This record gives sequence, structure tokens and C-alpha cells, in this order.
Amino acid sequence: MQRHHLPHLFTTPKMNPQLLIVDDDDEIRTQMKWALAKDYEILLAGDRPGAMEIFRSLRPSVVLLDLGLPPHPGNPEEGLATLSELLALDRLAKVVIITGQGEKEIALRAIGSGAYDFLCKPVEMEELKFLLKRCFHVSRLEKEYGEMQHHLQGDSFERMLGSSPSMQPVFDSIRKVATTYAPVLILGETGTGKEMVARAIQKRGARKDGPFIAINCSAIPETLLESELFGHEKGAFTGAHTQRKGRIEMSDGGTLFLDEIGEIPHPLQVKLLRFLQEQTIERVGGRQEIQINTRVIAATNADLKKNMAAGIFREDLFYRLAVVQIALPPLRDRENDILMLAKFFLQRFATEANKPGLAFNQEALRALDRHSWPGNVRELENCVRRAVIMADGKRVTASDLELTPGKVNAITLKEVREGVERQTVQQALRKHGGKITPAAVELGLSRPTLYELMAKLGITRA
Repeated sequence: MQRHHLPHLFTTPKMNPQLLIVDDDDEIRTQMKWALAKDYEILLAGDRPGAMEIFRSLRPSVVLLDLGLPPHPGNPEEGLATLSELLALDRLAKVVIITGQGEKEIALRAIGSGAYDFLCKPVEMEELKFLLKRCFHVSRLEKEYGEMQHHLQGDSFERMLGSSPSMQPVFDSIRKVATTYAPVLILGETGTGKEMVARAIQKRGARKDGPFIAINCSAIPETLLESELFGHEKGAFTGAHTQRKGRIEMSDGGTLFLDEIGEIPHPLQVKLLRFLQEQTIERVGGRQEIQINTRVIAATNADLKKNMAAGIFREDLFYRLAVVQIALPPLRDRENDILMLAKFFLQRFATEANKPGLAFNQEALRALDRHSWPGNVRELENCVRRAVIMADGKRVTASDLELTPGKVNAITLKEVREGVERQTVQQALRKHGGKITPAAVELGLSRPTLYELMAKLGITRA
């Protein structure tokens, strides 16, 4: 087997951040190398094995990835597999996809799999530089955020914030179950932090150095879910131009997190049950049994017992998954955690937006405390992030949070929110001459998120 040696690095200052460029076209790699070497320490790879060897050794925080990689450069599967392996090693890595003009759907699929952003060929170098600067900035903030959480005493448990009595049984359960290999089922409303619990279980267990592979069973079309979970052999179906490992196989030696397990279709429940019983799988279109050693953690916001009674969810699968159950309380039942989390998010997003010293006024604190938070921690996080964008001066008001007393009509609140969002986005686009990247930076959004917001609000670049 040919060994992929680490590349010679450019003679850039050692303090420059490392940037990995993965592209099978030597000319493109050379062009990007010379254009970016002044600001970054450039690492080059032409295929998946070379990229993974470099990434495992040096762990650059940002990667430029072309989806068309050998042995089938005309097919995106190898590039998508590279993306999955990169994020399995470091979920905080910022992977920017480079794609052809006619492959935007594939790029959006990559975004759904965890890519940070995408650019279409031919790449405009100034836009690329702007985006890379943003990637490294966000990466640095996330590391600082992680360090801040690490140093929090009493209120933090494996990056989960919470001092309320209702969270202590959750922390106790994580401590106990982490040292076992028993399957775990995490129950809780949307936005309560089920994936964070799964990651905490892995981090405290014997598999902490293994991969953590997550898949949202409700986010992938039923026709693709089997291939995503179990992988496929070359020629198994139309478009399967190469062999591809599934998420289960990628989790070997680590943890498999099955989010929204209640949405998995009935035929796949049978195949998943067999895997849980025998710890073996067969890829789609394959006949070889593959032994898998992985810790399975599932999560759902659905009432699985009700689904079992209705014949939607298999009873035998439920008892295989729910050897240990951990129930996450909704945010409204976490007493003083709401204001603590809100202040933490405020500090994080104010730093990111370069608004030091930002604080809530008393009206805003009362509004935060009175809100019912149907979207839980995720809703709170998004609410504070939006408020930081909208705030003028040094104080965040209830109006910035859009939680002003009296706005009880859901339709009216939606109309007001969309009106403010539309005005803010249009102002940012006008300011930057319709350019998406600088407008997204000013708004504190990723480019794909801004595109989605513009489509929702009916805004065009013109």
C-alpha cells in the first residue's frame, strides 16, 4: 500500500494558522497555495488517505475540500466520505466545500452533514479569503468558549451548564452509565441537549478516544437512510459508483448516536434490531458480515410507548435500546438555569460580535424569566444570539429579545419578527452591495443560513 507522506510546508511564520487544502488537481492546489501562503501555513493533499493522515497528525482547524476526489473524481461520494471522517475526528473542524456550479444540491447535502460552508468554482479569491478569515475567527472563539466552560465550577458538567435540582439526576445517570457498555435511550423535548448528554457519556467512558458518529434519523430521506446507516457496495443501486462505509461501520471502536430514533421506518427497525443483537452488519448490496464494536446511544422527543401501542415502533427494538433511560427536563422546569444560560450565551455572542460589555437590562431579565421556552435551550440560545445582533448600545432590552410583554398573539409575533429580520437583512445587503459573505459576517450568520433566511423572507440579492 502506498504511504502518503506529510507534505513539505511553506516557509510561512510558525504562528500562522494551519490550513489543509484537499484537491486532486495539482494546478489548483498550487494556485491556492501561492495565494494563501502569506496568511496561513498550507498543508496539501490530493486524496482521502493523504488528507486523513495529515489531519490526524496536525489537526488543522480549517479545511478546504473538493468533493471530486480519486478514485472517482467525477462522483462526490469520496469527498462526502472524507467530510464524514474529518468531522468524526473533530466535530469543531471548519470544512469548506469547493463545488462546481451545477452541484449546489450536493453542496447543501454536505452542509447538512456538517460542512461549515461552500463556494462554487471558479472560486473568487477575495471571497475565499474573507470566508477563511471568518472560519478561523469562529474556530478560535469556539476554543475559547470550550476553555471557559472547562473552568466553570459547580454549574458545569461535561460542557453542560446547569445547577438546578432537576439536572442533578441527569448528571448522576451520566456518571453511572458512562462506565458501562449498556445501550442508552435519552428522552426529552426538542432543544433540551440530548446530543450533549450522549457526548458526555462517551467522554466519561472507555471509548472517549474513539469516534463519535451522530445521525439524525428524521433528517435523511427514507430511501437514503439505509445506505447512510449500513453503507453500500459498489453497484448496489444507481449512483453507487464506489463502496462506502455507513455511519454504523464508521463508529466502530467508538459511539453511535441515533437521534430521533422514533422516526426510523419500520423495515429498517428490523435491520437495526439484528445489528444490536448480533453486532454485525451487511452493507447494502453486500453479502459479507462485518463485525462492529460500538456503543449505541439513541434519543427521541417522541412517546415511543405510545408508538409501540400503535404498531409504529417495535417493542423488541425499544427494549434493546432502552436498557438505561435518561430523561432531560424541559428548560421551563430548570428554575434558575434560564438566566444563568442566558448570561452565558450573551457573553459568548457579544464577544463574537465584538460588542464587549453587553448586558441585559431588568426588563429583559424579567422577560427571559417569564417566557415558557417551548424550544428549550436551543430556543434560548437563538433568542440571545438574535438579540445581540439587534441591540444598540450596552444593554439588551426585551424588545431585542422579542419577548416584550403583550405580544401574546403568535401570528402578530411572527409578523413582527419577520419584519425586523427582513429590514435587518436588507440593510446589511445594501451596505455590502449585495455581497453575501460580508453581509453574513455582519449579521453573525453562516452563508447557507443567510441564503435560507433570504428565501424565507422573499429577499433577492438585487
